[in-house]
This record gives sequence, C-alpha cells and structure tokens, in this order.
Amino acid sequence: MSTKALPLRIASSTLYIHHHNHDRRFGLLNHHRCFLFTHPPSPPPLLAGKRHRIKLTFVSTAADSTQPSSAPASADKAIVTDDEFSLAKVSFGVVGLGLGISLLSYGFGAYFNILPGSEWSAIMLTYGFPLAIIGMALKYAELKPVPCLTYSDAQMLRETCATPILKQVRNDVIRFRYGDEQHLDEALKRIFQFGLGRGIPRRNAPILQMIREEVTEDGKYSLVLVFEAKALQLSDFEQRQAKFASFFGPGITAEVGKGSENNLYEVRLISNTSPNASPA
Repeated sequence: MSTKALPLRIASSTLYIHHHNHDRRFGLLNHHRCFLFTHPPSPPPLLAGKRHRIKLTFVSTAADSTQPSSAPASADKAIVTDDEFSLAKVSFGVVGLGLGISLLSYGFGAYFNILPGSEWSAIMLTYGFPLAIIGMALKYAELKPVPCLTYSDAQMLRETCATPILKQVRNDVIRFRYGDEQHLDEALKRIFQFGLGRGIPRRNAPILQMIREEVTEDGKYSLVLVFEAKALQLSDFEQRQAKFASFFGPGITAEVGKGSENNLYEVRLISNTSPNASPA
C-alpha cells in the first residue's frame, strides 16, 4: 500500500491529490482514492482561515482472473497422426537424383585430384550419371500423395468394416505414384467418361485434394474423397452417384455433397458392413 500527494495548479488554485493504491497480486483488486483540497486565492473575509475540503473517491475493481470462464465448446473427435515410416512415403525421384548428383560431384572432384579416391572416380561417374537421369525422370513423373485425415473411431473400424477396395483406394492415394496424371485417374475416366458424348472434357476433370476417414451417425465406416472441380457443379456429381457406388463397390453406398469451400465436392463411400455384425 502506497500513498502519494501530487500538487496540481488549475486556475490559480492548488489541488492536492492523495492517491491511495491498494494493489493485490494477480490483478484481483485495484482501489484508487483521490482527495482534492482547494485553496482559493482570495477567500472572503468572513471565511478567512477556513479551508474547504472536497473529497472525491473513485473505486475501480478489475475483473477477477480467478473466476471461471465460460465452458469451452465440446472437443472434436481425436485425429490420428500417421507417423509410421513406410517406403510408400519416400520419393524415389528425390533419392535417385540426390544419390546421382552426389556420385557425379565426388567423381569429378576425385578425377581432377581435388578430392581423394581418384581410383574410384570412373566407377562413381559411371553409376552417378544414370542414377541422376533416372532420378530426374522419376521426379518429373512424380505424383505426390494427398493428405489423409483419420479420426480415431474410424481407425478402429477400418480393419473390420472397410472393404478391400476402400483399403486399396486409401493406400494408393497416400503414397507417391509415378506416371499417372492424377490420383484415381482410371476411376475418374470411367465415371466421368472423358471426351465421350455424355461425358466431360478431360481438362475439366476433378482433382483429388484429400481424403478423410470418419464414422457416420449410424456407426459405419466412411471414406470421404474431397475433389476440386472449378468447371463442374454439384449436379454433375449427383448424376454420377450410382457410378461411384458401382465402381468402388461392392458393399458400399455412395453419397455426394458440397464441400466446405467453393469448388470443393465430397464423395462419401460408406461401407455397408456393420460393426455390430457377427462374423460368418
């Protein structure tokens, strides 16, 4: 607790302000009291020798930081992170290109006696050049994997409820591919009939952006394909809903809908296998 007196002169009058500061830790409470004493420059004769005192008290109370805040919104389902190492997650283009360039660089350095190992320079140059060419070719034809969002409850149902085709689709799109124009290229070609009379031009083909594993309200495993299609409408997907079900079937039901953003559309492949079904 501290007390300070600050003089202020306003229009030939002196104000004495006594500042009382009660400061409690953590910002629980702050009180400010100010006492103003005015001294007129020329008091009337009858009132000479008297002092007028005006007491002003200002009390301000800060918010109590210990008060419980409003209850947070219910937490979403737990998301499973895929940290397991797999060769499918390795880019062979990057590996081949890096290894080939390393051999070529060291081979040239050893050949000109800048680096040791001149007797091995010919071998390093012989193998480094084709490795670099192959790496560049793989890197050029490389198709990167799409993100996969997996919820914990869906992961537990994957092995028992997901059909073999749904598992294959998931494994194919979350790994590096080489030579394909896009993920699920063969499936999209048959479903949307690129270049045919009732189909769409290939340049308007939807592009797979991500997949999502989730559980439906009735407890079934669902694999959601999220496509970006700037030149298509929701009706283009709805007209081909049965084709999605037949191509990725049997044992699934297909549902289409609008995505969370513009030009995004979702195709939900729901397994008809119930988690409560008894094994045959």
